[in-house]
Amino acid sequence: MKKGLLIAVSASALLLTSCKKSESGNKSVIKTDSSETLVTDNNGKIDSVTQSSSTVDVNGKKIEKTDFVYKATDGTLVKVVFKNDPKESTVAITSNKKTFTLPKIETKGEETIYKKDDMTARVKGDSLHLEQGNNIIELKRTKI
Repeated sequence: MKKGLLIAVSASALLLTSCKKSESGNKSVIKTDSSETLVTDNNGKIDSVTQSSSTVDVNGKKIEKTDFVYKATDGTLVKVVFKNDPKESTVAITSNKKTFTLPKIETKGEETIYKKDDMTARVKGDSLHLEQGNNIIELKRTKI
């Protein structure tokens, strides 16, 4: 009995000490996270409502994601993620566990327009104007 217990403990100790986590990973993907990012608006002032930003470098191509929290006129909080990569720029709007991803179709001066099917998002400064059919939702960037 003691001999069997000693063998089991020895085998467990050997397994626990022999497993090493490989930290080499995929060398072509470099991810840089920052908890605070300084974003300036058109007049050069620092925009302090940025929630988080990350940049991923995949084979020399930089993909940037910036997360914001917007508030609707009824008080509902909405997560908005802007993604810029060499192929396309998108906005992902998440509310009530549903996410809508819209590709950027054009920029007119200070306004950027994202559209997919019958949904259109117009972003200008701290405002996001969301249209879907006859429904219009006004969102304003906010701090949590």
